[in-house]
Amino acid sequence: MALAITDATFDEVVLKSDKPVVVDFWAAWCGPCRMVGPVIDEIATEYEGKATVGKVDVDANQEFAAKYGVRNIPTVLVFQNGEVVGRQVGVAPKKTYTDAIDALL
Repeated sequence: MALAITDATFDEVVLKSDKPVVVDFWAAWCGPCRMVGPVIDEIATEYEGKATVGKVDVDANQEFAAKYGVRNIPTVLVFQNGEVVGRQVGVAPKKTYTDAIDALL
């Protein structure tokens, strides 16, 4: 399962991580987000220990969604060393996300 990331934990979990971090910005009412969610959960399991994979509910946690210009959801951002190194807006195949992680490992 992907980690639930909030505005309160974002800095510690994402920006200070020594591993690549994949963050899925989503909302419960978003149909396409429900398609991406299970894929993100699979990736979280497959990359456990190698990368951090989490989700931010944009309805409850708007600070970092705004900071990183997330205007459409789902948006998946890939971070390394506290910087955004990848962005995927909308639904994409699992390989799109795993390729982004593999390039950083």
